[in-house]
Amino acid sequence: MSERWARRLLSGYRLAGSVAFPVMGAYVAWRSSRGKEDHARRRERYGRASQPRPDGPLIWVHAASVGETIAVVPLVESILGYGINIVLTTGTVTSAQVADERLGARIIHQYVPLDMKPAVSRFLDHWQPDLAIIAESEIWPMTILELGRRRVPQVLVNGRLSDRSFKNWKKRPFIAEALFENLAHVVAQSDVDGQRFVALGARPVSVSGNLKVDTAPPPVDEKVLNALQRQIGKRKTWAAISTHDGEEAVAAEVHTMLHKRHPGLLTIIVPRHPDRAAALAEEFTALGLSVARRSAGDKVTAETDILLGDTIGEMGLYLRLTEIAFVGRSLTSEGGQNPLEPAMLETAVLAGRNVQNFRETYQRLIDRGGAKLVRDRDMLAGAVNFLLVNEVARHDMMAAGVVTVDEMRGALAKTLRALEPYIQPLVVKSRLKGPGGR
Repeated sequence: MSERWARRLLSGYRLAGSVAFPVMGAYVAWRSSRGKEDHARRRERYGRASQPRPDGPLIWVHAASVGETIAVVPLVESILGYGINIVLTTGTVTSAQVADERLGARIIHQYVPLDMKPAVSRFLDHWQPDLAIIAESEIWPMTILELGRRRVPQVLVNGRLSDRSFKNWKKRPFIAEALFENLAHVVAQSDVDGQRFVALGARPVSVSGNLKVDTAPPPVDEKVLNALQRQIGKRKTWAAISTHDGEEAVAAEVHTMLHKRHPGLLTIIVPRHPDRAAALAEEFTALGLSVARRSAGDKVTAETDILLGDTIGEMGLYLRLTEIAFVGRSLTSEGGQNPLEPAMLETAVLAGRNVQNFRETYQRLIDRGGAKLVRDRDMLAGAVNFLLVNEVARHDMMAAGVVTVDEMRGALAKTLRALEPYIQPLVVKSRLKGPGGR
Protein backbone atom coordinates (compact mmCIF):
# COMPACT_ATOMS: atom_id res chain seq x y z
CA MET A 1 0.00 0.00 0.00
CA SER A 2 1.41 3.40 -0.97
CA GLU A 3 1.22 6.67 0.89
CA ARG A 4 -1.34 7.86 -1.69
CA TRP A 5 -3.64 4.92 -0.96
CA ALA A 6 -3.24 5.45 2.78
CA ARG A 7 -4.45 9.03 2.46
CA ARG A 8 -7.33 7.93 0.25
CA LEU A 9 -8.39 5.40 2.89
CA LEU A 10 -8.29 8.05 5.59
CA SER A 11 -10.34 10.35 3.37
CA GLY A 12 -12.82 7.49 2.96
CA TYR A 13 -12.93 7.11 6.75
CA ARG A 14 -13.72 10.81 7.05
CA LEU A 15 -16.48 10.57 4.44
CA ALA A 16 -17.98 7.41 5.97
CA GLY A 17 -18.15 9.12 9.34
CA SER A 18 -19.92 12.14 7.89
CA VAL A 19 -22.45 9.90 6.14
CA ALA A 20 -23.10 7.78 9.23
CA PHE A 21 -23.24 10.71 11.65
CA PRO A 22 -26.97 11.48 11.23
CA VAL A 23 -27.96 7.95 12.31
CA MET A 24 -25.64 7.77 15.34
CA GLY A 25 -28.40 9.05 17.60
CA ALA A 26 -29.95 5.58 17.76
CA TYR A 27 -26.60 4.06 18.73
CA VAL A 28 -25.98 6.59 21.50
CA ALA A 29 -29.58 6.16 22.72
CA TRP A 30 -29.09 2.38 22.88
CA ARG A 31 -25.89 2.81 24.90
CA SER A 32 -27.68 5.28 27.15
CA SER A 33 -30.45 2.73 27.82
CA ARG A 34 -27.78 0.28 29.00
CA GLY A 35 -26.17 2.81 31.33
CA LYS A 36 -23.12 3.22 29.10
CA GLU A 37 -23.86 6.86 28.30
CA ASP A 38 -24.96 9.79 30.44
CA HIS A 39 -28.44 10.44 29.03
CA ALA A 40 -28.57 14.02 30.27
CA ARG A 41 -25.27 14.85 28.58
CA ARG A 42 -25.47 12.73 25.42
CA ARG A 43 -25.28 15.84 23.20
CA GLU A 44 -21.64 16.19 24.21
CA ARG A 45 -20.93 13.03 22.22
CA TYR A 46 -21.90 14.99 19.10
CA GLY A 47 -19.43 17.74 20.00
CA ARG A 48 -22.05 20.08 21.46
CA ALA A 49 -20.49 21.79 24.45
CA SER A 50 -22.45 22.03 27.69
CA GLN A 51 -20.26 24.82 29.10
CA PRO A 52 -18.74 28.02 27.70
CA ARG A 53 -15.08 28.19 26.80
CA PRO A 54 -13.09 30.13 29.40
CA ASP A 55 -10.86 32.99 28.31
CA GLY A 56 -7.17 32.44 27.83
CA PRO A 57 -5.08 29.43 26.77
CA LEU A 58 -6.77 26.07 27.09
CA ILE A 59 -5.41 22.51 26.98
CA TRP A 60 -7.55 19.55 25.95
CA VAL A 61 -6.67 16.40 27.88
CA HIS A 62 -8.32 13.14 26.85
CA ALA A 63 -8.41 9.98 28.98
CA ALA A 64 -10.55 7.15 27.64
CA SER A 65 -11.67 5.21 30.70
CA VAL A 66 -11.17 4.88 34.45
CA GLY A 67 -7.57 3.65 34.33
CA GLU A 68 -6.40 6.45 32.04
CA THR A 69 -8.34 9.05 34.04
CA ILE A 70 -6.70 8.00 37.30
CA ALA A 71 -3.30 8.00 35.59
CA VAL A 72 -3.58 11.59 34.32
CA VAL A 73 -4.92 13.15 37.53
CA PRO A 74 -1.44 14.12 38.87
CA LEU A 75 -0.49 15.42 35.40
CA VAL A 76 -3.65 17.52 35.20
CA GLU A 77 -3.06 18.87 38.71
CA SER A 78 0.49 19.86 37.74
CA ILE A 79 -0.73 21.72 34.64
CA LEU A 80 -3.42 23.48 36.65
CA GLY A 81 -0.60 24.81 38.80
CA TYR A 82 0.56 26.86 35.79
CA GLY A 83 -2.81 28.64 35.78
CA ILE A 84 -3.94 27.16 32.45
CA ASN A 85 -7.52 26.03 31.83
CA ILE A 86 -8.15 22.38 31.07
CA VAL A 87 -11.07 20.65 29.39
CA LEU A 88 -10.86 16.96 30.23
CA THR A 89 -12.75 14.46 28.09
CA THR A 90 -13.47 10.85 28.96
CA GLY A 91 -15.43 8.15 27.20
CA THR A 92 -17.32 6.37 29.98
CA VAL A 93 -19.77 7.25 32.74
CA THR A 94 -17.51 5.75 35.40
CA SER A 95 -14.47 7.74 34.25
CA ALA A 96 -16.57 10.91 34.41
CA GLN A 97 -17.39 10.07 38.02
CA VAL A 98 -13.70 9.58 38.80
CA ALA A 99 -12.87 12.93 37.19
CA ASP A 100 -15.53 14.65 39.29
CA GLU A 101 -14.38 12.97 42.51
CA ARG A 102 -10.68 13.73 42.05
CA LEU A 103 -10.63 17.02 40.12
CA GLY A 104 -14.08 18.55 40.62
CA ALA A 105 -14.67 22.08 39.40
CA ARG A 106 -10.97 22.72 38.84
CA ILE A 107 -11.38 21.37 35.31
CA ILE A 108 -14.15 21.37 32.72
CA HIS A 109 -15.34 17.85 32.00
CA GLN A 110 -16.94 16.86 28.72
CA TYR A 111 -17.65 13.49 27.13
CA VAL A 112 -15.34 12.90 24.19
CA PRO A 113 -16.97 13.52 20.81
CA LEU A 114 -17.59 10.61 18.47
CA ASP A 115 -14.66 10.16 16.10
CA MET A 116 -16.61 11.59 13.17
CA LYS A 117 -15.82 14.85 11.41
CA PRO A 118 -19.06 16.73 12.30
CA ALA A 119 -18.68 15.93 16.01
CA VAL A 120 -14.93 16.52 16.21
CA SER A 121 -15.11 19.75 14.20
CA ARG A 122 -17.93 21.11 16.35
CA PHE A 123 -15.97 20.26 19.50
CA LEU A 124 -12.80 21.94 18.22
CA ASP A 125 -14.68 24.99 16.91
CA HIS A 126 -16.03 25.62 20.38
CA TRP A 127 -13.06 24.80 22.60
CA GLN A 128 -10.24 25.95 20.30
CA PRO A 129 -7.55 24.12 22.29
CA ASP A 130 -3.99 25.39 22.17
CA LEU A 131 -2.62 21.93 22.94
CA ALA A 132 -4.08 18.40 22.96
CA ILE A 133 -2.74 15.77 25.36
CA ILE A 134 -4.02 12.28 24.69
CA ALA A 135 -3.59 9.59 27.33
CA GLU A 136 -4.66 6.24 25.98
CA SER A 137 -3.55 3.39 23.75
CA GLU A 138 -6.34 3.68 21.19
CA ILE A 139 -5.86 5.87 18.15
CA TRP A 140 -8.79 7.92 16.83
CA PRO A 141 -8.01 8.84 13.19
CA MET A 142 -10.50 11.68 12.66
CA THR A 143 -9.55 13.42 15.89
CA ILE A 144 -5.84 13.21 15.05
CA LEU A 145 -6.38 14.41 11.48
CA GLU A 146 -8.59 17.35 12.48
CA LEU A 147 -6.14 18.50 15.14
CA GLY A 148 -3.35 18.18 12.59
CA ARG A 149 -5.30 20.16 9.99
CA ARG A 150 -5.76 22.97 12.52
CA ARG A 151 -2.09 22.79 13.50
CA VAL A 152 -2.89 22.11 17.14
CA PRO A 153 0.10 20.37 18.77
CA GLN A 154 -0.93 16.94 20.03
CA VAL A 155 1.11 14.86 22.45
CA LEU A 156 0.42 11.24 23.30
CA VAL A 157 1.36 10.55 26.94
CA ASN A 158 1.54 7.26 28.82
CA GLY A 159 1.55 5.74 25.33
CA ARG A 160 1.24 2.00 25.02
CA LEU A 161 0.85 -0.37 22.06
CA SER A 162 -0.29 -3.90 22.89
CA ASP A 163 1.05 -6.85 20.93
CA ARG A 164 -2.22 -7.06 19.01
CA SER A 165 -2.39 -3.34 18.21
CA PHE A 166 1.21 -3.23 17.05
CA LYS A 167 0.69 -6.27 14.84
CA ASN A 168 -2.40 -4.68 13.27
CA TRP A 169 -0.67 -1.35 12.65
CA LYS A 170 2.35 -3.10 11.09
CA LYS A 171 0.01 -4.50 8.45
CA ARG A 172 -0.93 -0.91 7.51
CA PRO A 173 2.37 1.00 7.87
CA PHE A 174 1.43 3.84 5.51
CA ILE A 175 -1.80 4.52 7.42
CA ALA A 176 0.09 4.45 10.71
CA GLU A 177 2.66 6.91 9.39
CA ALA A 178 -0.02 9.20 7.93
CA LEU A 179 -1.60 9.41 11.41
CA PHE A 180 1.44 9.40 13.66
CA GLU A 181 3.16 12.15 11.69
CA ASN A 182 0.53 14.48 13.18
CA LEU A 183 1.77 13.82 16.71
CA ALA A 184 4.19 16.44 18.00
CA HIS A 185 5.60 14.04 20.60
CA VAL A 186 4.94 10.54 21.95
CA VAL A 187 5.78 9.84 25.58
CA ALA A 188 5.75 6.04 25.85
CA GLN A 189 5.36 3.88 28.94
CA SER A 190 8.28 1.54 28.22
CA ASP A 191 11.27 1.04 25.93
CA VAL A 192 9.31 -1.60 24.01
CA ASP A 193 6.38 0.78 23.50
CA GLY A 194 8.76 3.53 22.43
CA GLN A 195 10.43 1.29 19.85
CA ARG A 196 7.03 0.31 18.48
CA PHE A 197 5.92 3.91 18.04
CA VAL A 198 9.18 4.74 16.27
CA ALA A 199 8.72 1.73 13.97
CA LEU A 200 5.28 3.07 13.01
CA GLY A 201 6.60 6.50 12.11
CA ALA A 202 6.16 8.57 15.27
CA ARG A 203 8.82 11.26 15.90
CA PRO A 204 10.03 12.26 18.41
CA VAL A 205 9.48 9.54 21.01
CA SER A 206 10.63 9.53 24.64
CA VAL A 207 10.06 7.05 27.48
CA SER A 208 8.65 8.07 30.85
CA GLY A 209 7.43 4.92 32.58
CA ASN A 210 3.82 4.42 33.64
CA LEU A 211 2.05 7.55 34.91
CA LYS A 212 -0.14 5.42 37.12
CA VAL A 213 2.87 4.62 39.30
CA ASP A 214 2.94 8.27 40.37
CA THR A 215 -0.69 8.32 41.44
CA ALA A 216 -1.86 7.98 45.01
CA PRO A 217 -3.23 4.60 46.12
CA PRO A 218 -6.96 4.20 45.47
CA PRO A 219 -8.93 6.00 48.21
CA VAL A 220 -11.26 4.43 50.74
CA ASP A 221 -14.10 5.51 53.03
CA GLU A 222 -12.61 4.68 56.43
CA LYS A 223 -16.03 4.22 58.06
CA VAL A 224 -17.07 1.69 55.43
CA LEU A 225 -13.71 -0.09 55.70
CA ASN A 226 -13.93 -0.32 59.48
CA ALA A 227 -17.49 -1.64 59.31
CA LEU A 228 -16.56 -4.39 56.85
CA GLN A 229 -13.44 -5.30 58.81
CA ARG A 230 -15.58 -5.76 61.91
CA GLN A 231 -17.96 -8.01 59.97
CA ILE A 232 -15.09 -10.11 58.58
CA GLY A 233 -13.27 -10.33 61.90
CA LYS A 234 -10.28 -12.68 61.93
CA ARG A 235 -11.34 -14.71 58.91
CA LYS A 236 -8.73 -15.39 56.22
CA THR A 237 -9.37 -13.61 52.93
CA TRP A 238 -8.14 -13.46 49.36
CA ALA A 239 -9.42 -11.50 46.38
CA ALA A 240 -9.88 -11.94 42.64
CA ILE A 241 -10.06 -8.44 41.16
CA SER A 242 -10.73 -6.98 37.70
CA THR A 243 -11.95 -10.40 36.62
CA HIS A 244 -13.32 -11.19 33.18
CA ASP A 245 -15.77 -13.84 31.98
CA GLY A 246 -14.74 -17.27 33.26
CA GLU A 247 -12.35 -16.04 35.92
CA GLU A 248 -15.11 -15.55 38.49
CA ALA A 249 -16.02 -19.23 38.11
CA VAL A 250 -12.36 -20.14 38.61
CA ALA A 251 -12.25 -18.03 41.79
CA ALA A 252 -15.39 -19.73 43.10
CA GLU A 253 -13.86 -23.14 42.39
CA VAL A 254 -10.67 -22.14 44.19
CA HIS A 255 -12.78 -21.11 47.18
CA THR A 256 -14.50 -24.50 47.18
CA MET A 257 -11.13 -26.26 46.99
CA LEU A 258 -9.64 -24.28 49.89
CA HIS A 259 -12.43 -23.64 52.38
CA LYS A 260 -12.03 -27.04 54.08
CA ARG A 261 -8.35 -26.36 54.68
CA HIS A 262 -9.12 -22.83 55.81
CA PRO A 263 -12.45 -22.81 57.69
CA GLY A 264 -14.15 -19.43 57.45
CA LEU A 265 -12.26 -18.44 54.30
CA LEU A 266 -13.81 -15.39 52.60
CA THR A 267 -13.28 -14.90 48.87
CA ILE A 268 -13.69 -11.36 47.51
CA ILE A 269 -14.56 -11.24 43.80
CA VAL A 270 -14.52 -7.88 42.00
CA PRO A 271 -15.63 -8.23 38.35
CA ARG A 272 -14.22 -5.76 35.84
CA HIS A 273 -17.76 -5.14 34.61
CA PRO A 274 -20.18 -4.88 37.58
CA ASP A 275 -23.24 -5.20 35.31
CA ARG A 276 -22.52 -8.95 35.25
CA ALA A 277 -22.95 -9.20 39.03
CA ALA A 278 -26.57 -10.48 39.09
CA ALA A 279 -25.72 -13.40 36.82
CA LEU A 280 -22.58 -14.13 38.82
CA ALA A 281 -24.51 -14.14 42.10
CA GLU A 282 -26.94 -16.70 40.65
CA GLU A 283 -24.03 -18.80 39.41
CA PHE A 284 -22.34 -18.82 42.82
CA THR A 285 -25.60 -19.57 44.64
CA ALA A 286 -26.21 -22.53 42.33
CA LEU A 287 -22.85 -23.90 43.49
CA GLY A 288 -24.11 -23.79 47.09
CA LEU A 289 -22.12 -20.71 48.03
CA SER A 290 -23.47 -17.89 50.17
CA VAL A 291 -23.01 -14.51 48.47
CA ALA A 292 -23.03 -10.97 49.88
CA ARG A 293 -23.41 -8.26 47.23
CA ARG A 294 -21.74 -4.98 48.08
CA SER A 295 -24.12 -3.02 45.83
CA ALA A 296 -27.09 -4.33 47.82
CA GLY A 297 -25.51 -3.47 51.15
CA ASP A 298 -25.49 -7.15 52.20
CA LYS A 299 -23.61 -7.77 55.43
CA VAL A 300 -20.79 -10.27 55.58
CA THR A 301 -21.86 -12.92 58.05
CA ALA A 302 -20.13 -16.03 59.34
CA GLU A 303 -21.88 -18.00 56.58
CA THR A 304 -20.80 -15.74 53.73
CA ASP A 305 -18.49 -17.47 51.25
CA ILE A 306 -18.14 -14.71 48.67
CA LEU A 307 -18.20 -10.94 48.95
CA LEU A 308 -19.15 -9.78 45.46
CA GLY A 309 -17.63 -6.36 44.88
CA ASP A 310 -20.12 -5.12 42.30
CA THR A 311 -19.60 -1.41 42.87
CA ILE A 312 -17.60 1.24 41.03
CA GLY A 313 -14.78 3.25 42.57
CA GLU A 314 -14.22 1.04 45.61
CA MET A 315 -11.15 -0.93 44.60
CA GLY A 316 -9.31 0.76 47.45
CA LEU A 317 -11.84 -0.78 49.84
CA TYR A 318 -11.62 -4.32 48.49
CA LEU A 319 -7.83 -4.37 48.38
CA ARG A 320 -7.60 -3.20 51.98
CA LEU A 321 -9.66 -6.19 53.07
CA THR A 322 -7.03 -8.72 51.99
CA GLU A 323 -3.32 -9.36 51.59
CA ILE A 324 -3.61 -11.61 48.51
CA ALA A 325 -5.01 -10.52 45.15
CA PHE A 326 -5.35 -12.36 41.86
CA VAL A 327 -5.48 -9.77 39.03
CA GLY A 328 -7.79 -10.79 36.21
CA ARG A 329 -7.98 -10.77 32.43
CA SER A 330 -4.98 -13.05 32.62
CA LEU A 331 -6.34 -16.61 32.79
CA THR A 332 -9.41 -16.85 30.55
CA SER A 333 -8.77 -13.57 28.71
CA GLU A 334 -5.66 -11.97 27.29
CA GLY A 335 -3.73 -8.81 28.02
CA GLY A 336 -3.96 -8.62 31.80
CA GLN A 337 -4.98 -5.73 34.04
CA ASN A 338 -2.69 -3.30 35.80
CA PRO A 339 -1.18 -4.78 39.00
CA LEU A 340 0.07 -1.46 40.36
CA GLU A 341 -2.88 -0.69 42.66
CA PRO A 342 -2.64 -3.97 44.63
CA ALA A 343 1.15 -3.61 44.77
CA MET A 344 0.81 -0.06 46.13
CA LEU A 345 -1.49 -1.31 48.87
CA GLU A 346 0.90 -4.00 50.10
CA THR A 347 -0.87 -6.93 48.48
CA ALA A 348 0.79 -10.12 47.25
CA VAL A 349 -0.03 -10.20 43.52
CA LEU A 350 -1.03 -13.31 41.55
CA ALA A 351 -2.03 -13.41 37.88
CA GLY A 352 -2.38 -15.73 34.92
CA ARG A 353 0.26 -15.82 32.22
CA ASN A 354 -1.58 -13.65 29.69
CA VAL A 355 -0.33 -10.27 30.89
CA GLN A 356 1.11 -8.93 27.64
CA ASN A 357 -0.34 -5.43 28.06
CA PHE A 358 1.59 -4.94 31.31
CA ARG A 359 4.59 -7.13 30.54
CA GLU A 360 7.25 -4.78 31.90
CA THR A 361 5.36 -4.01 35.12
CA TYR A 362 4.79 -7.69 35.87
CA GLN A 363 8.40 -8.54 35.02
CA ARG A 364 9.68 -5.99 37.49
CA LEU A 365 7.31 -7.22 40.20
CA ILE A 366 8.29 -10.84 39.53
CA ASP A 367 12.01 -10.06 39.55
CA ARG A 368 11.61 -8.32 42.91
CA GLY A 369 9.44 -11.09 44.32
CA GLY A 370 6.21 -9.08 44.49
CA ALA A 371 4.18 -11.14 42.01
CA LYS A 372 3.77 -14.69 40.77
CA LEU A 373 2.17 -15.96 37.56
CA VAL A 374 0.01 -19.09 37.59
CA ARG A 375 -0.86 -21.46 34.77
CA ASP A 376 -4.40 -22.55 35.65
CA ARG A 377 -7.02 -22.97 38.36
CA ASP A 378 -5.11 -25.65 40.26
CA MET A 379 -1.91 -23.62 40.29
CA LEU A 380 -3.88 -20.57 41.47
CA ALA A 381 -5.41 -22.61 44.29
CA GLY A 382 -1.95 -23.84 45.27
CA ALA A 383 -0.52 -20.32 45.27
CA VAL A 384 -3.37 -18.91 47.36
CA ASN A 385 -3.09 -21.81 49.80
CA PHE A 386 0.68 -21.33 50.13
CA LEU A 387 0.30 -17.63 50.88
CA LEU A 388 -2.50 -18.21 53.37
CA VAL A 389 -0.34 -20.71 55.25
CA ASN A 390 3.03 -18.97 55.02
CA GLU A 391 2.83 -15.58 56.67
CA VAL A 392 6.53 -14.76 56.16
CA ALA A 393 6.39 -15.50 52.42
CA ARG A 394 3.18 -13.50 52.09
CA HIS A 395 4.59 -10.46 53.85
CA ASP A 396 7.80 -10.69 51.81
CA MET A 397 5.72 -10.51 48.61
CA MET A 398 3.71 -7.61 49.97
CA ALA A 399 6.84 -5.65 50.88
CA ALA A 400 8.49 -6.43 47.53
CA GLY A 401 5.51 -4.98 45.69
CA VAL A 402 5.78 -1.67 47.53
CA VAL A 403 9.54 -1.49 46.87
CA THR A 404 8.98 -2.18 43.17
CA VAL A 405 6.41 0.60 42.86
CA ASP A 406 8.73 3.05 44.62
CA GLU A 407 11.55 2.14 42.21
CA MET A 408 9.29 2.74 39.21
CA ARG A 409 8.20 6.25 40.21
CA GLY A 410 9.28 9.29 38.19
CA ALA A 411 7.02 9.08 35.12
CA LEU A 412 5.22 12.32 36.00
CA ALA A 413 8.42 14.38 36.11
CA LYS A 414 9.62 12.92 32.79
CA THR A 415 6.26 13.57 31.15
CA LEU A 416 6.21 17.19 32.34
CA ARG A 417 9.71 17.69 30.92
CA ALA A 418 8.51 16.39 27.54
CA LEU A 419 5.48 18.72 27.68
CA GLU A 420 7.42 21.81 28.78
CA PRO A 421 8.13 23.14 25.23
CA TYR A 422 4.38 23.10 24.54
CA ILE A 423 3.12 24.37 27.91
CA GLN A 424 5.58 27.19 28.62
CA PRO A 425 4.49 29.31 25.61
CA LEU A 426 0.92 29.06 26.89
CA VAL A 427 2.03 30.20 30.34
CA VAL A 428 3.73 33.25 28.77
CA LYS A 429 0.68 33.91 26.59
CA SER A 430 -1.60 33.76 29.60
CA ARG A 431 0.54 36.21 31.58
CA LEU A 432 0.86 38.66 28.69
CA LYS A 433 -2.87 38.82 28.02
CA GLY A 434 -3.79 38.96 31.69
CA PRO A 435 -7.17 38.13 33.25
CA GLY A 436 -10.02 37.81 30.76
CA GLY A 437 -7.71 37.86 27.72
CA ARG A 438 -7.88 35.50 24.79
